[in-house]
Amino acid sequence: MIYNAPVRSFVRLLLYVGWIFTMIPVQAVALLLSARLAERIPLLVHRVVVWILDAKVTVKGEQVKEGAVLFVCNHASYADISLIGAHIRGSFVAKAEVAKWPLFGICAKLSRTVFVDRRARYARQQAEEMKRRFERGDRLILFPEGTSSDGNRVLPFRSSLFATAEIEIDGKPVAVQPVSLAYTRLDGIPMGRHLRPFFAWYGDMEMFSHLWGIVGVGRSTVVLEFHKPVTVRDFPSRKALAAYCQSVVAAGVSSAISGRPQSAPAPGAVPDGAAPAPGALPA
Repeated sequence: MIYNAPVRSFVRLLLYVGWIFTMIPVQAVALLLSARLAERIPLLVHRVVVWILDAKVTVKGEQVKEGAVLFVCNHASYADISLIGAHIRGSFVAKAEVAKWPLFGICAKLSRTVFVDRRARYARQQAEEMKRRFERGDRLILFPEGTSSDGNRVLPFRSSLFATAEIEIDGKPVAVQPVSLAYTRLDGIPMGRHLRPFFAWYGDMEMFSHLWGIVGVGRSTVVLEFHKPVTVRDFPSRKALAAYCQSVVAAGVSSAISGRPQSAPAPGAVPDGAAPAPGALPA
């Protein structure tokens, strides 16, 4: 069944809240005892959340698993966090206000999220924090659109958020791996524009009512694709890097939604700063 079922919503929400509150003290203790354990517990947490949501994730491409990596992904919903976090051992980069959100803020802090304040006076401090994280072997996950979309399109990537890609560790630039995430099917039926808002959370949508809806629908199919990694040295500027990553991710989302292969551009094929317009993708 596709549409929201109240009983299913209640059961899944109960499981979700119960699981999160069970793991909050576990992760808090892990942070005190072992950095390695604290990195791995979120993987388990997210995988169970994906199971509760009854989401089938199809993974394509090869994930970079060695060295300092910045994963850059499109963003449609808070559900993206678990769908991505279940497959990448890393820490998310989020806007500072997320730290104040009820429950989600606590979870973000415990999962070692890097909170970014976009005011200029914090730029150097935040860059130093990210460099320290990379030096410790952390991998960071960034949503460079700066907001969430309706899931049918990929918004322009903000080049200012790619400052992290300019960090060098032992004289080598951080690897940047574009990742595309697309909600493609619901109960086996292609998820067109009228179904994707069940998952996409954007604009002025109220969070609890949306969460109630997302836990009440049927089985979703999601495509998570890892694209070829690049570095900032492959481009003439940070803007060119952002434009290239946006183009690659947009092609991946379009391909997953339409079921038709889309050719991703090669590094240097996208003019400096000329990201494609965020036109709607096929339904």
